[in-house]
Amino acid sequence: MVNGFSEKVDFIWSIADLLRGDYKQSEYQKVILPLTVLRRLDCVTEPTKDKVLERAEELEDQGIENVGPMLKQASGQNVYNTSEYTFGSLCDDPDQIANNLKYYINSFDEDTKEILDKFDFDHQVERLNEADLLYKVVRQFAEIDLHPDEVPNEEMGYIYEELIRKFSELSNETAGEHFTPREVIELMVNLIFDEDDEALTEPGAARTVYDPACGTGGMLSVAEDYVRDLNPDARLHPFGQELNPESYAVCNSDMLIKGQEPDNIVYGNSFTNDGFSSDTFDYMLSNPPFGVSWKKVKETIEQEHEEQGFAGRFGAGTPRVSDGAFLFLQHMISKMKEPEDGGSKIAIVFNGSPLFTGGPNSGESAIRRWIIENDWLDAIVGLPENLFYNTGIHTYIWVLSNDKPEERQSKIQLIDAREMYEEMDESLGEKRHKLTDDHIDEITNIFGDLEANGRSKVLDNEEFGYRRIVIDRPLRMSFQATEERIESLDDERAFTNRDKETQEAVKEALKTLDSEKQWMDRDEFMDQVEVCFNMHGVDVRKSVHNAIERALGERNPDAEIVTNSKGEPDHDSDLRDRERVPLDEDPREYFEREVKPHVENAWINESSKYHDDQDGELGVVGYEINFDRHFYEYEPPRSLEEIDADIQELEEEIVELLGEVTQ
Repeated sequence: MVNGFSEKVDFIWSIADLLRGDYKQSEYQKVILPLTVLRRLDCVTEPTKDKVLERAEELEDQGIENVGPMLKQASGQNVYNTSEYTFGSLCDDPDQIANNLKYYINSFDEDTKEILDKFDFDHQVERLNEADLLYKVVRQFAEIDLHPDEVPNEEMGYIYEELIRKFSELSNETAGEHFTPREVIELMVNLIFDEDDEALTEPGAARTVYDPACGTGGMLSVAEDYVRDLNPDARLHPFGQELNPESYAVCNSDMLIKGQEPDNIVYGNSFTNDGFSSDTFDYMLSNPPFGVSWKKVKETIEQEHEEQGFAGRFGAGTPRVSDGAFLFLQHMISKMKEPEDGGSKIAIVFNGSPLFTGGPNSGESAIRRWIIENDWLDAIVGLPENLFYNTGIHTYIWVLSNDKPEERQSKIQLIDAREMYEEMDESLGEKRHKLTDDHIDEITNIFGDLEANGRSKVLDNEEFGYRRIVIDRPLRMSFQATEERIESLDDERAFTNRDKETQEAVKEALKTLDSEKQWMDRDEFMDQVEVCFNMHGVDVRKSVHNAIERALGERNPDAEIVTNSKGEPDHDSDLRDRERVPLDEDPREYFEREVKPHVENAWINESSKYHDDQDGELGVVGYEINFDRHFYEYEPPRSLEEIDADIQELEEEIVELLGEVTQ
């Protein structure tokens, strides 16, 4: 008899020892997790098996095809099995256990089979059988009673989640794809539930939570635990979607084991096959893949962006194709409830890229602008490095809400928790740091207090925005008709497009100019070229004159300013600068104060293409979140005395070492 939560987990975990040598550690879960699900379902269906078999026979005799609802009624559960086998009777025929187990699995109801199929367990059955392990493993599972009378749904859920966690940590090579460290999830859950604790303690409280990249369901499970601990009578209904078939099977079977609705977990791509296209949710959590390309779904997403605009999910824009993280956030924002219906809260994990990647004209900046100008961004928490299993980089939790309390409106809180961690005794892949309960509580309290201090900055939304203006300076060029420069005309297409006779005539005419003379005024030089051409009977179009300017001219800060036909200075593209003007400042006033006194003859390029598309004002609007800048602390350089002392100490050490060598 196996009693107690820990004993049950340890017993199931110990079965994996049978696989040692024939399976890699990272593969153990491919056997143990599906068999845990099967054993649970076996225990659930066994008491009513005879009744189900009898009813199935009756329905077959009557020629009824849609037998599912009636067999579920006979079973008294949402799951049934129409084979005569149980785990116990499977072990009675060791020689045929592979065929019988496959038959047993295929005899479950269609909904359950759909989940089990994603485990691709038939392959493991053959592999176990060939290794002479199948009978041993099934016999071991048959010894543990997982019937709901012995293991209630809640405890079974904990057992299964603990197995998932242990296997994910064991499988360092793939943990990052499917598993978020539990302490990170707990922090995310704390942050989105922090302001709702009172509402969640009300009798009969019911809420929904959604994860569009739910993996094995860790975030959904921790959210459920939080609400259950806060109010045992409250109900948090989890929903999710997952693209990886095995992760989907694990998550959905977890729902099945806990007596929840497996239909709430959808298999497929959230972008191209949204399983909840018309649904909204109270809370949303996600840890989408970092830096993963969305090239495979590019056509579908860009079509929605172009055709549906803000009526679809991606109206604000699309990020660069190499990183689809922002697409997940836009997808989640589309599922927010209206504020009058209570609004929604989101917590999502990103790497540093979404904070600042992309200039004002980029998709990333446009998405940031859309989020911030709608006042949805509530806070960003910077996390320590080496916190995740498959990456050592710093990560950031973005917290969003479309129903901020008054004190948080038009503000964004930055929380620097990058140095808040405890070293682990033993690393797990890249994970060498962890957040303790005290760290999680402190970060949650900092978020709730909304006060500025060493770890927290509370800033107005517009402080993250700027206008990018273009600063031009005049073009200054000198000219000289050297042989080398004349020959460089061969690199100018406008010149080489002319016939050979014309090309030679142009070159010969230019060679009559004084090759030692340097013209410091463009107009004077081109007038001289025109006189030269007239004397030699050369007549060429404007494009050739332009080619001559490029070939025979060079930038020279001592030359006169080059002007156009209106007498206005031409700009020097090499000297063009772009200035970021704080959003709350007038660009022209900023230029007069910050640029003009320091840059002679500079001006703002006021071309329409350098005005913002949305508000029409001068300067294209961009948004970025420079986390480091807001938490930067100036450290004065060491004094010369300290440096001299260090140098003297090193010199003494060198002399001493040399003395030892020469002895």
